[in-house]
Order: sequence, then C-alpha cells, then structure tokens
Amino acid sequence: MPERTGQEPSYEQKAFSEEEKRGQLRLIGSRNGRDGSITIHQDVDLYATVLKEDDTVSHELAAGRKAWLHVVDGALKIGDETLNHGDGVAIEGPQTITLTGTLSAEVLLFDMD
Repeated sequence: MPERTGQEPSYEQKAFSEEEKRGQLRLIGSRNGRDGSITIHQDVDLYATVLKEDDTVSHELAAGRKAWLHVVDGALKIGDETLNHGDGVAIEGPQTITLTGTLSAEVLLFDMD
C-alpha cells in the first residue's frame, strides 16, 4: 500500500550485482530512490548484503524505527543468535544491528517507521 491515498502506482525493476552487496549493506529501495535504489512509496529503506564467513556489517537503527531482518540464504549471527535460511527477526531501535556471516549468507534488512 502506498503511504498516501490516491498515489499513482509506479513500477521499477533493477538488478544489483553481488559485488555491490558483498560485505556491505547496499541500499536497494527507498522512499526517494536515493543512491540508485528503486523508489518505494513508504517510509522504508531496504538494504541487501552478501556476507562470507566472518564478514561483518553494522546498521544504526534510530529511535522510533523498526527493522525486519530476513535471511534469504545461508546463515549469520546477530548478537548471540544464529539465523539460518528463511529465518527472520523483528528489531526495535535505537540500537546498532551487527551481522556476522557464519556461512555464506544473503540478507535483506528493512529499516522502517
């Protein structure tokens, strides 16, 4: 659902290479399409990453924000918890989210209102 009633629907498709996501959180979707991401008509920043074993990435989740982390493939650690293929976790800010690959992992992180 768009964030405003009557908003014109829009559609985008874009490929992001593994190199753009490897070892970093790559913004792939945002409210305003910044940094080459696709436009999402919601207050959300969508990130993707590909982690090898022992790769670590962090994201600052601001106060009042929520996050949903989804493991697309592989496995990783978030704090003391291990997440595997298909797992997801809800997170509330403020906090630093730190992800560490335990096997090769592909991950989506939704930072939202």
